[in-house]
This record gives sequence, C-alpha cells and structure tokens, in this order.
Amino acid sequence: MSRPSSPNGSSEETVTSHARQKEASDKGALSESKQPSSHDSEHSPSFLGFRNLMVIVLVVMNLRLVVENFQKYGVLICLRCHDYRRHDLMLSTLLYALVPCHLFVAYVLELGAAQHAKGVLGRLKRSAERNPDSDPLMTSRAFQATWYTIAWAHGINASFCLLVTTFTVYYHIHHPLIGIICQIHATIVWLKNCSYAFTNRDLRHAYLYPQHTSWDELPELYSQCPYPQNVTIGNLAYFWWAPTLVYQPIYPRTPSIRWTFVAKRLAECASLSIFIWLASAQYAAPLLHNSLSKISTMDVPSILERLMKLSTVSLVIWLAGFFAVFQSVLNALAEIMRFGDREFYTEWWNSPSVGNYWRTWNKPVYHFMRRHIYSPLVGRGFSSGFASLIVFVFSGLLHELLVGVPTHNILGVAFAGMVVQLPMIAMTTPLERMEGVNGRVVGNCIFWISFCLVGQPLAALIYFFAWQAKYGSLSKQKV
Repeated sequence: MSRPSSPNGSSEETVTSHARQKEASDKGALSESKQPSSHDSEHSPSFLGFRNLMVIVLVVMNLRLVVENFQKYGVLICLRCHDYRRHDLMLSTLLYALVPCHLFVAYVLELGAAQHAKGVLGRLKRSAERNPDSDPLMTSRAFQATWYTIAWAHGINASFCLLVTTFTVYYHIHHPLIGIICQIHATIVWLKNCSYAFTNRDLRHAYLYPQHTSWDELPELYSQCPYPQNVTIGNLAYFWWAPTLVYQPIYPRTPSIRWTFVAKRLAECASLSIFIWLASAQYAAPLLHNSLSKISTMDVPSILERLMKLSTVSLVIWLAGFFAVFQSVLNALAEIMRFGDREFYTEWWNSPSVGNYWRTWNKPVYHFMRRHIYSPLVGRGFSSGFASLIVFVFSGLLHELLVGVPTHNILGVAFAGMVVQLPMIAMTTPLERMEGVNGRVVGNCIFWISFCLVGQPLAALIYFFAWQAKYGSLSKQKV
C-alpha cells in the first residue's frame, strides 16, 4: 500500500528545483561574463570583405571609364598615324653609332694613364731604393699634371658625346619619343663614362700608393682583375651593356644563360609596350587635348578636374613602363650578359617617406649618385644636407635634359620638380622614424598623393601644352 504524499513535501521539492535552476542560471551568467567583449578580444575582426569590395568598386569604376571613352571617342588606335620623320630615324641611328667612338676614346685615355702609372711606379720604386726615407707622395707631385690632363680629357670626351646628342635632338629630331630614347641613351653613356674614369682614378691611386690604401675597403672580387689588367676593350664593352651605371673591374657572373627566362622577359616587354601605346593613344591623348583650352583660359577648376582624370591614366602607364624597364628589360639584359647583381629596385611602393622612394625605386641611379657624388662630398667634409642638395640639383638637370630637350621646350619644370623633393623629404622623414605604423602610413599616403596628382600628371600637362603651343593646334590658332 503506497504512502500518501503530503502537501509540505511537494512544496519542498518545488523550492529545491527553483534553487537549482537559479544556481545554474547564475553559473551561466558568470561563465558568460568571463567571455571577453568585442573590444577586449585577442583576435581583431577581419576586413577582407571590405578590401574585396574596394577592389571590385575600383574595377567597376575604371570599366565604366573605358566604356565611356569608347562611347565618346570611338576607337582612336591608328597604326599609320605617326608623326616621325625619316631623318629622325637616320639621325638617331647615327647618334647611336657614335657612342662606341667615345667609348674607344675613353679606353685610349685610360690605357695611356695605365701605361704612365706603370712608369711612375717604376720610378717610385727606384727612388725608394736610393732614398728609403723619401716620401713617394712628394716624389710623385711632378706627375700630377698628367693626371689632371687625363681627368680633363675624360670629362671633355664624355661631355662632348652628351652635348652632340643634346644639340641634335633639340634642333633636328622632331619626334619626342625618338628624341627621348636618344637622350636617355646618351645620358646613360655619359654617366658610365664618368664612372669609368672615377673608378679607374681610384684604382690607379691604390696601385701607385699601396701604403696609403686600406685594402679592406676594396671588394675582394677586385683581386680577380687587378688594375691595370681591367683596362681592355672587352672590359669596357661589357660595362657599356651591363645593366649598371657604376663601373667595377669585374662583376658577379652567373654560370649560364637561361634563354627561356630571356624569352619570357622580352615577351613581357613587348606586351607592356603595346599596352602603353594603346593606353596613351586611347585614353591619355584625348585628356591632354581636351585640357588645352582649359589651360589657355586658366580655368583652374577644370584644370584640376583634368589633372585628377589624367592621374589614373598616367599612373597606369608609368607602372607599366616601370615593370617593362626594370623587371623585364634589365633582367633580360642581365641574363644575356650573365650579370649577377640584379637588385634594380626594392619595395618602393611601400615607401614611408619621399626620401625612401628615391632610394629604392631606381637602384642603378641611386648607386651612382651615392658612389660618385654624395659619398665623395661627405668624405670631403660637407654636410649630408648639402650633399643631398647637390644630388637633387644634378638629378634635376638630368631630368630637364631628358624631358625638356626632346620636347623642344626647356621650361625648368622637371628641374623644379626634383628640387622640390627636398622639402618633401624633410617633411616625411620624421614620419618614417616615428614609432608604430601610423607615421609610416601617413608618410606613404603623402608619397602617393604627390606621386599621382602633383608629379607626373602636372608635368605632362605643362610639357604637352608647351609642345602644342609650339608645333600643334595652338600654334595653328595663333597663325
């Protein structure tokens, strides 16, 4: 017989169950309170979706511009629409053929200097045997006039090559692209001639005065081709084609040539060249032509609008040209020449300052400036700021030669653009040195804004306007 349940027992069980539920809820609340809030989480949220969204928006916006361009202008690509003249090609070929002549003169000068150095060294040794206490430096002062003569001869030879090309391009070659190619090649050869003379001068000094030379300062690689064994036609011809502006008696070499690698790089260069031509003819040219009337009337808002439109096209063309030259052409040339040192650029697009960009985007020019201008000035007691000023002034002159001479308008814009880099470097260098990433991010943004908006598009507008005022539609309007 079952025992009847009492009302009091039922209420006790109900209280106990409520107490257990409350305890469980309290434990759950405590466990939830132990979980970190969103701002205390160790793992920050991922913004990968927003990055993808920005890429998609950029692609769609640029595709819209492409469609708008074709709707407004149609197809502007024309294979026969060129403006070069036959004598432009003949003169450019002649200028290229003259370069080996100047290189041969440089070789003859250095060969004479090497023979003279051998004679000087023999006299110094005989003088030291007769009088061990004599100072070889004092004994060699009688021969200093010869070294000055050789230095002046090198300078005249190298500068004469550049002056002939500059005069011919400015007065006789009409097409700007052909003129730019000629001017770039002449400038490269001029810089190579200067480096050849400077480096052999230093090697000759170490050869004549070994007791005053710290051999640890010379690369160990130089011992494989000591001075004056490096003064040969083959050595200079290799330097002419090597993808570097700084002369060395010998360079690191690769064991063989990978012709598949060369073919890939040349295919890249050809593809990018076609892309640059299409982008220039279809997109850049209409923008530039539409800007002429705005610049003539000094319509500042319209000029700024054209400038921002041109910034995208000019940036894409510049990036394609950079990849074609520094990644494709120089690597292909280095592979053919079995040239081992192939650091032609580093990650300049991540530059936290304007100064870092100029140190990383064009390594061959940077090494030349540092080796033959900046370091010698600092070594002679000048401040680093003064040495940097000289470097950018010199670079500005070269930029004006490369842009102003082929366009037949020496305006000083390219020169001013280089000199203006100095205050921008001073402004962004503290950002680069700041702790954390915020300063570097701000510095990188300043670099890109100056690079995309103020730099290339503005210079392109000014020189194109000057060209049209002299030879194009604006000159016809004046008539």
